[in-house]
Amino acid sequence: MPQEMILLLGTAAFLGFFHTLLGPDHYLPFIVMGKARKWSMLKTSWITLLCGVGHVASSVGLGLIGIALGITVIRLAAIESFRGNLAAWALIAFGLVYFVWGMRRAWKFRPHEHIHVHADGRAHIHPHVHTEEHAHLHEKSGAGHLTPWVLFTIFVLGPCEPLIPLLMYPAAKENLWGLVLVTTVFAASTLLTMLAIVLASSWGLNRLPLQRMERFTHALAGGSICLCGAAIQFLGL
Repeated sequence: MPQEMILLLGTAAFLGFFHTLLGPDHYLPFIVMGKARKWSMLKTSWITLLCGVGHVASSVGLGLIGIALGITVIRLAAIESFRGNLAAWALIAFGLVYFVWGMRRAWKFRPHEHIHVHADGRAHIHPHVHTEEHAHLHEKSGAGHLTPWVLFTIFVLGPCEPLIPLLMYPAAKENLWGLVLVTTVFAASTLLTMLAIVLASSWGLNRLPLQRMERFTHALAGGSICLCGAAIQFLGL
């Protein structure tokens, strides 16, 4: 393998790792939604990978179309920037809506006290939450199934900015195998980094004593996603 191709593959792996690590939108939504919706590690993993594949594949497709049509890197970068704005605003909107829904749910299921009087005259007070089980059944059969697909749509919109310039070099050399290798290395680096961060963070989060905050997990998840989108849009993360 030529030295320049080895260097390009190393660059692809490096950029895939740091592009993912420095972009909280690549992992934060899966961590907080997995906690809020009580996804298993397996479910969290496949949703993360599904969204990651859509994220990378959309940029690969755009890059290949651009190469085939002879579109310049500058024009492709402008398209990627536009897609990035769409993805950031989509995260903000989804997070805000989910935050409002989560706050309404937390208020609806706030604990309150009931007094129970026994036949012998003794009485005791215990906290109680109405219809919580009933709500879980509705979540499993309704909105819960939509959440992964909403995330997938947002991630398809989100660009992999470093990928397209990487694809241009082997394409200019008309090196099909180089094109495939660069894409594969970048994709593998991105997906493995996403999965590692999500699983490690989810494992740690599940071991924190957050029982008192349990009813606010949905609101906190929505707020986190909204802030993540805002940080990308306004701070350039």
